[in-house]
Amino acid sequence: MAKIRLSISNPDGKTKSLEVEGPSAQQFIGRRIGDELEGSVLGLSGMRLQIMGGSDKDGFPMRRDVHGGVRRAIMISGGTGFKTRIKGEQKRKRIRGNVITDDIVQVNLKVLKSSVGNQ
Repeated sequence: MAKIRLSISNPDGKTKSLEVEGPSAQQFIGRRIGDELEGSVLGLSGMRLQIMGGSDKDGFPMRRDVHGGVRRAIMISGGTGFKTRIKGEQKRKRIRGNVITDDIVQVNLKVLKSSVGNQ
């Protein structure tokens, strides 16, 4: 059974952590970074959530521009998964794709719209 830790960020800067497993976690399998979902599937009624990223069981980050759910070694010069120290620096790094699979243990979500006060 899948077990996923969720980090839900509010527009006011506060973050709420949840752990879901079973059918609640299965709803995330197959979704991509950028997909939107209703908060009612997590018991957060009145909220609209967007998937922003995550990381797999070994700590490799998900990246929006790597297609699929596999781990790949790509040449990158900045962005998610690599911080440049020198201008123009490039490096080959291991990155997870943009699709949530069973190997993903953490998913980052952003609240798009909330009709509920102080969540």
